Amino acid sequence: MVPSTFVNLLGNGLFNTASVLYFTLVVHLTAAQVGIGLTIAGLIGLVAGIPAGILADRHGPWTVTVATLAVQALTVSAFLAIHSALLFTLVACADRMAASANNAARGALIARVGGGRPAEFRAKLRTFGNAGIVLGALGSGIAVEIGSRAAYTGLILADAASFIAAALFLLRVPRYPPSPRPASDETRSAFADRPFAAFAALEGAMGLQYQVVSLMLPIWIATRTHAPHWTVAAAFALNSVVCVLLQARIGARVATTQEGGNAFRRAGLVFLASCPLIALSADVPGTLAPVLVMVAMCVHSVGEIWESSASMALGFGLAPDHAQGRYQGSLGLGFDAGQALGPVVLTTVFLGLGQPGWLLLGLCFAGLGALGPTVTRWAERTPPRPFAAVPPPLDTSP
Repeated sequence: MVPSTFVNLLGNGLFNTASVLYFTLVVHLTAAQVGIGLTIAGLIGLVAGIPAGILADRHGPWTVTVATLAVQALTVSAFLAIHSALLFTLVACADRMAASANNAARGALIARVGGGRPAEFRAKLRTFGNAGIVLGALGSGIAVEIGSRAAYTGLILADAASFIAAALFLLRVPRYPPSPRPASDETRSAFADRPFAAFAALEGAMGLQYQVVSLMLPIWIATRTHAPHWTVAAAFALNSVVCVLLQARIGARVATTQEGGNAFRRAGLVFLASCPLIALSADVPGTLAPVLVMVAMCVHSVGEIWESSASMALGFGLAPDHAQGRYQGSLGLGFDAGQALGPVVLTTVFLGLGQPGWLLLGLCFAGLGALGPTVTRWAERTPPRPFAAVPPPLDTSP
């Protein structure tokens, strides 16, 4: 799965780094239109994760993962045809549904490939994936500096091609059969597991930190600072570089659920330090603004590593083996709900407040992080209800 993850995130790094600028500077949508469109898309995308996870559990995660990658290639390509806020929203909805379905199926596939240490394996994938994002962000910086429609078109087509390449690399991954499923599990929802549901809600809110880099920071740099536009791509690339260098080292320290809860708390405290630094970038001249943004991004990236490590340890550790797809889909539902509400909240509330908004955002992250150990202790006191094992169905084929 490593080559598939690398090439997929290489494409994401090419386009995601510059997507907000494409929508606002080339398509000429307003920041509010982009925020509202992404919020609607995120809400619509919520319906796809859990069904895709159930399909992955029942029929094996490989097929669902490959199919959703193919759909993503089509939806990303469709961004080339948008010319209005309505069409942007429709395409974004389709793209978000495909991404949510892929995340659920891919999580189940990672759990199978990773064996007894899926969180450790996912940290390895994240390391190589961030390397791909770095290379993609470098290419994106060139296109952003050119600033033409043709340059952005190249980024979109390259991203679409990366999904196809990622699917082709998965041909080398075993097509794992479904894990044996207890009979009493037929109607059980992952959200019936209350500690897991609470963590999914926390992860959804803390997941807004990703949009600090992809959405909030680009708009802040372009509208509130004197930094050149290439700072957007540079910050995105630096974020990925830091994650590549430190993900494995920090992730190795977060293997158990208890360590995951503590890592969640550390992440919130680090974000509390990074947000004020970003706010200060509006008060310095253009020569110093990029430097301050880079310093803030280094700090933020460390928080991101702690947060992602916590998510992997708790997301896999609290889920039964036979229901990884469903649990990953439910976790994705919480995450996607946060991502859906994020654009409107971040662009209207926090960005609308200016520099005080960044301080308030840092305090919110710290408060969410403080709840991580509490939820973990709750999960340890409330183990999942045991299931009676049932044999797999007999093979009646001739």
